[in-house]
Amino acid sequence: MINRVKRFLPYLFSGLFGFFIAFSIFMPKAYSSNKNVYRILQNKLKDLNQILGYLNHFYFDSVDLGKVMDGAFFGLMEELDPHSTYIPAKDQENIDEIFKGKFQGIGIEFDILDGFITVISPIPDSPSYIAGLMPGDKIIAIDGEDAYKITKDEVFKKLRGKKNTKVLVTISRIGRKDPFDVTIIRDEIPIYSVGAATMLDKETGYIFLRRFSATTKDEVLSSINDLLEKGMKQLLFDLRGNSGGYLEQAAAIVDQFITSDDTLVYTLGKIKESNQVFKGSSKVGNERFSLIVLINRGSASAAEIVSGAVQDLDRGLVVGETSFGKGLVQRQLPLESGAAVRVTIARYYTPSGRLIQRPYEDGNDLAYYKELYANDRESIIDSLKELRPKYTTKMGRTVYGGGGITPDIYIPYKSKVNSETSKILRNPKRPFFNFASEYASKNKGDYNSFEEFRDNWDMSDKVFEDFLIHLKQDSIFISNDSLKLNTDFISNRIKSEIAENIWGKNEGANIRLKVDNQVVEALKHFHEANAFLKALN
Repeated sequence: MINRVKRFLPYLFSGLFGFFIAFSIFMPKAYSSNKNVYRILQNKLKDLNQILGYLNHFYFDSVDLGKVMDGAFFGLMEELDPHSTYIPAKDQENIDEIFKGKFQGIGIEFDILDGFITVISPIPDSPSYIAGLMPGDKIIAIDGEDAYKITKDEVFKKLRGKKNTKVLVTISRIGRKDPFDVTIIRDEIPIYSVGAATMLDKETGYIFLRRFSATTKDEVLSSINDLLEKGMKQLLFDLRGNSGGYLEQAAAIVDQFITSDDTLVYTLGKIKESNQVFKGSSKVGNERFSLIVLINRGSASAAEIVSGAVQDLDRGLVVGETSFGKGLVQRQLPLESGAAVRVTIARYYTPSGRLIQRPYEDGNDLAYYKELYANDRESIIDSLKELRPKYTTKMGRTVYGGGGITPDIYIPYKSKVNSETSKILRNPKRPFFNFASEYASKNKGDYNSFEEFRDNWDMSDKVFEDFLIHLKQDSIFISNDSLKLNTDFISNRIKSEIAENIWGKNEGANIRLKVDNQVVEALKHFHEANAFLKALN
């Protein structure tokens, strides 16, 4: 290994020297207006060359130069701000897939349970869905090769592939004695931004948005139209845990909610191309329903653009917890190696002119993120509210900049789940999912529709006892007395898993939300959201 490093170092030095020569020729012109910058860079490149020479000669052990240089690149970006970063080539493909909104494969959400690839859910309209794969199916072989104790990375390598190529999977299904083979033809698989879209009651629609990717606007618009057809008159738009994504998609989502030509968001940076203004179009938006946006401390960036614009333009009510506080815009720039750097190029501002970026200290990311998880975060923010810059909404309400989007109505997340029940929720064997899959396979014919199941199914004492037996058989040892204190929650979770298994994610979410305290409390404030809508009309 040491010899390989020694052989590699001359090439590295040559490359650095070549870069330095090019740098010396071109950079004086580029930095003629700032000779100090040029001098610093010139000296630091000399230092880098010397450090690598010392490593080659003196370091006592083998050196992974790729890892060392990646660390240097990470350190360089960390000195700028908490959101500028270096992305190694090996991580870049997965990031691209998430935000482009598609990849090629068979289309399953899965986990490794008891050593086997277990289908959590086939993605709607994907090859696995068309081939009839079901939640709870175990893939025990791929192209004839045993898949027991396969790693997730190996699953991706074996099941993903080019469109129109074939893969043979061997399935073990609950309720069937013998495994069977299924040939699946790979295709493009969408990565959905909308996690759930459902009617909570006859008038209230609900949309949960995971991220802002290239397909987000189309997905949200389709969901809104579907819910309107079902009678939606008010929408709860859930952005909790949404860490952001494409700025353009965030502006496009806001535009779906308003029918004016107001500014939705604008950005200011050092170069002309970084300065953008996104305006609404009176021909695009929809004001047929009142709106509540639900946020928490995990709602960041594009999620804050949406909630901030809704608040500033008085289109709806923002409820929940104060958001993350990320008011910086990044651009991802490719490197020839396949890696990339994500560089902050601008600050963004809400329609009223608010910058909602939280304060940060260069290079101290730990303190920046630690503050986010403080138990008393909301009370600290509230106590400092008067010190923050004040702005006014379109109707003259006071809102605050300098630290996230402060909700109009504060609704903290509260859970009555005790430690024993939490252990089951976190257990990697996913006992709720497995138990519900078995139950659904035996009882799915008992109900003609989701609505019938939703309104009539309750966890009987026998089902609860069967669940306790399932835990014991799965070597999950929990205090039964403690679990009995959470029977309402356990009943809801089992019911939602059964619904998701039989009818899909929207139906599973519909049931889970009934014990979500932030959702339950948010629904009590639609009279205030309705008042905004009336004022607009």
